[in-house]
Amino acid sequence: MSSISFIALKTIWIKECTRFLRIWVQTLVPPAITMTLYFVIFGSIVGERIGDMGGRPYMEFIVPGLIMMSIITNSYSNVASSFFSAKFQRNIEEMLVAPVSPAVIIGGYVGGGLARAMIVAVIVTCVSFLFVENVSIHHAGILVLTVILTSTLFSLGGLINAIHAKTFDDISIVPTFVLTPLTYLGGVFFSIQLLPGIWEQVAQANPVLYMVNAFRYGFLGVSDVNVGVALAVIIGFNLVLFTLAYTLLKRGAGIRS
Repeated sequence: MSSISFIALKTIWIKECTRFLRIWVQTLVPPAITMTLYFVIFGSIVGERIGDMGGRPYMEFIVPGLIMMSIITNSYSNVASSFFSAKFQRNIEEMLVAPVSPAVIIGGYVGGGLARAMIVAVIVTCVSFLFVENVSIHHAGILVLTVILTSTLFSLGGLINAIHAKTFDDISIVPTFVLTPLTYLGGVFFSIQLLPGIWEQVAQANPVLYMVNAFRYGFLGVSDVNVGVALAVIIGFNLVLFTLAYTLLKRGAGIRS
C-alpha cells in the first residue's frame, strides 16, 4: 500500500470513529439498554421457565447470541447511515475523484463499522456479567475472528445498501425486512436442534445461524453447526460482498449522475 493510500485509509477511518464517538449517547448507550432488556425479559423471566438449552442454563446460552445481535446491528447501521449521509451531502464525490482505490474507501468505512461493533460488543459483554456469573471464553481465537468477519460482512452490507439507497427511508428497509427476521431465526434464543426436521434444514440456509454458532462456540464451546463450515460461510459472504461493493464504487453506481 502506498503512503497516499495509507493516509487516505487512516483519514477515513479516523473520521468514521470520530463520528460515532462524538454522538456516543446515540450510538453506544442504546445497545446497552436494549440488551439489558433482553437479558431481563428473555433471560431472567422467560429463561427460568425454559431451564437448560443446549446443555447450558438458558441465560448463559443466549449471551453469545445477544452480543452477536448487537454486533450485526451496529456494524450495519454505522456504515449505512454514514455513507449515505456522505452521498446525500455530495462529499462522497471528492473521494471518488481522489487518487485512491475504491478498496481504500471501503476499508475506511468498514474499519469504522468494525470499531463501533467491537466497542459495542465489549459494552454488551460487560452488561452480561450483571446477569450471568459464569461467562467464560472457550476459544478466544475463534471468538475474535468471528467478531471481525461478522462486523466486516455487515459493514459491507450497509455500504452496499447505502450505495443503492435514494432516501434515508431506504436505509431502514433491509434492517427491518431482512436483518431482523434473519437474526431472530438465527439461533439467538434457541437451538435449531429443537426444530422439526424440515425446519431445521430451512434454518441452515440462514447465514446468521453460522455467525451466531461460531461465536457461541468461541464462548461456550457448543455449536449447532460445524465451526469450520461456519467460518467458511462467513468468509465466502465477505468475499462476495467486497467484490460487489468494489464493483459498484468503481462504476460510481448510485453516486455519479
